[in-house]
Amino acid sequence: MLEYAALFAIALVANIFSALAGGGAGLLQFPVLLFMGLPYPVALATHKVASVALGLGATSRHLQNGSLNWRFAAFILACGLPGVVAGALLVQGVNEAAARMALGILMLGLACYSFFSPTLGQHAESKNRSLAGYLIGGIGLFIIGVLNGSLTAGTGLFCTMLLVRWFGLDYKRATAYTLVLVGVFWNATGAVTLGFTGDIKWSWLPPLIAGALIGGYVGAHIAIERGNSLIKRSYEVITLLVGLKLVIG
Repeated sequence: MLEYAALFAIALVANIFSALAGGGAGLLQFPVLLFMGLPYPVALATHKVASVALGLGATSRHLQNGSLNWRFAAFILACGLPGVVAGALLVQGVNEAAARMALGILMLGLACYSFFSPTLGQHAESKNRSLAGYLIGGIGLFIIGVLNGSLTAGTGLFCTMLLVRWFGLDYKRATAYTLVLVGVFWNATGAVTLGFTGDIKWSWLPPLIAGALIGGYVGAHIAIERGNSLIKRSYEVITLLVGLKLVIG
């Protein structure tokens, strides 16, 4: 019972902050699963399944707010899902140490870029909506999908930044797309693929899912009510912490 309570508490806290920042639940949740004895592929698959609940919790709140353009959402799915499947199939051969170091350095770069760009993502402006713009953005989404399928920490943060920087979304709308599409569809695809290639710790899912559902809804509600400034700061803090965690180990 104490084990379940700890899993619920970690999932709740991790997913509140993740819903605010548009990613990063793995910063707390995934290391706990490893610390509690799960092998890397099993912990990754279990985390992916639980992370779907984060997306569902956030989705229920963002749908109330009418935050999504479904044609643009379909584009993100079409570009990202093949990458997720490819990444999940490749996870067994990933050099984890090198991948984590490279990803961590990129995360630190994202945090610094956002921090030193005070107007970034504060107001929406349509950008790169030509055929070439969609093609380049789609390639970026595919690559992020590969990372999402094979690694755990912070790939949603890359998606949020791509939507802000390349397509001109503000932070509030970008995190909405990330939480709904990455949180539900990308993570569900990765979880199913990993479930076929590895194991899932099914007995730990109820507290993880409950914490993720509640945390996702609460975090999305705070983001909608407080706006872009809070989301931007949350994004920078979570991205910095994820980057440091990946680099330091």
